Amino acid sequence: MSKVLLIEDDIAFCKMLENFLTRKSYFVESAFSAREAKEKMKEQQFDLIITDLRLPDYDGIELMLELKQVAPETPVILMTGYSDVNTAVKAIKNGAADYISKPFNPEEVLVVVANALKTATAKVTAPHKSTPKLPDTTAVRPEFVKGISAASKKLAEYIQLVSPTDISVLIIGESGTGKEVIAKSIHQNSARKNNNFIAVDCGTIPKDLAASEFFGHIKGSFTGAISDKTGYFEAANGGTLFLDEIGNLSYENQIQLLRALQERKIKPVGSNKEIDVDIRIITATNEDLREAVRNGDFREDLYHRINEFSIHSPSLRDRSEDLMVFAEFFLENSNKQLNRNVTGFSAEVIGVFQKYRWPGNLREFQNIIKRATLLTQGAFIEKNVLPAELFQDEENDDTPEFSLSENEKDTIINALAQAKNNKSEAAKLLKINRKTLYNKLKQYNLDY
Repeated sequence: MSKVLLIEDDIAFCKMLENFLTRKSYFVESAFSAREAKEKMKEQQFDLIITDLRLPDYDGIELMLELKQVAPETPVILMTGYSDVNTAVKAIKNGAADYISKPFNPEEVLVVVANALKTATAKVTAPHKSTPKLPDTTAVRPEFVKGISAASKKLAEYIQLVSPTDISVLIIGESGTGKEVIAKSIHQNSARKNNNFIAVDCGTIPKDLAASEFFGHIKGSFTGAISDKTGYFEAANGGTLFLDEIGNLSYENQIQLLRALQERKIKPVGSNKEIDVDIRIITATNEDLREAVRNGDFREDLYHRINEFSIHSPSLRDRSEDLMVFAEFFLENSNKQLNRNVTGFSAEVIGVFQKYRWPGNLREFQNIIKRATLLTQGAFIEKNVLPAELFQDEENDDTPEFSLSENEKDTIINALAQAKNNKSEAAKLLKINRKTLYNKLKQYNLDY
C-alpha cells in the first residue's frame, strides 16, 4: 500500500480527498500546514506527496523544493487553481512530478497519482548512474505543429531558414506560446540534431549556483560539492544549449555567460583546466530585452551576442486560424496519454474555443483539452467538461458573434460552395481544420 502525504489547509477538502484516496487503497497522512508536513516527513517516509500550491504559512513551490531535499526520490504533485496553471508548469521544471487543477474529477486524481508512483518506481529500479543529473533530453516533448495562419507560415519559414546555420537565435513571445518547441525544432533541423539538446530555465537557477550549473564544478570546490558535476555547457557540447527566460539572469551571471559565449571555453568551479565547447545558443524571453538594456538590467553586449537572429513566437490570438489545428493535435496526444478514444469537438465547444482569448496560449489550450479528454464519456468533447473561465469572456461580452453551431450544416455547405469544394479552403473559411471538417461531413452525411 503506497503511503501518501497530503498537504492542504482547507480541512474539509483535505478530508474529502483523504477519504477518497483511502477508499482506493492508499494510506494517507494529512497535514494542514507546511510546518506540520515537515514534522511528518521527519517521522516517516512517504511514497508520494500531494501539496496545495498556495498555503497560508508557506509557498507551495518553496515547500516542494525543501521536501525534495529531504526525500529527493519522492514524487510531488501540486494542486492548483486554474489561474495558477502557468506557475504549476514552471514548478514541474523545478522537479514536481505533475499537477492537478482544482476543481478536479476524482478519476483524474487517480490517473495522476498512479502515473507519479509508476514513474518514481521506474527511477528507483533503473541502473545506478554515477554521472551528475542533467536536464532530461530523452523525455517526449511536443513536436512543432505547422499552422495555416500567416503568422505560423512566417514562423515555419524562419525556422527553415535559420536551422542549418550556427547563428544564435533569440525567440521572443508570451508565456505558453511554445518557445521551447520552436528551439527544439531548430535543433532537429540542424546539423547538430544527433547531439544533445539541453534546455535550461534561467529563472530557476539561484544566482550563487549559476556558475556551477552552467560550467560544472569539481568535488570539494565548495560546501555541498560532494562529487564532480558536469555543467550545461559541457553537456551540450556538439549540440544546442537552449536558455529559456534569459532575462531572469543576474547581471553577474550575464557577465559569466558572455565570457563563455565569446571564448567558447569554460572552466568548472574549482578547476584550473579550461574546456573547449562547441555549442549553438538559442535563447528565449517573454520580456522586452531592449527595454531591459535601456534600464541597465541587461547587458547590451550580451543582447547582441544572443540576438544574431530573432524569431517572434506568436500568441494564439495572433493565429486564430490555427486554433483547431492545435486542438486536434492536443486531442490526439491526450487520447494516447490517457488511453482514451475521443473523436473530436462539438460545434458548441468549437464556438467557445474561437471566442476565448487564451491568455495562457498553447500551454493553457493543451491543459484544457487534456482535462476535457479525461472527463468526456462520449465521442465528442462537450461544453459541460470545459472549465468555467472559458465562459467568462462570453459573460462580459455583449457583442454577437457568428458561431458554427448556428445552422451548422448550411454553413458548411455554403463554405464548400464558396471554396468550390476545396476542403482546405472551406476549412479556412470555417476556422476549423480539415480533419474537423471531414468529421462534420460524416456527421451530416454530406458527400463531397
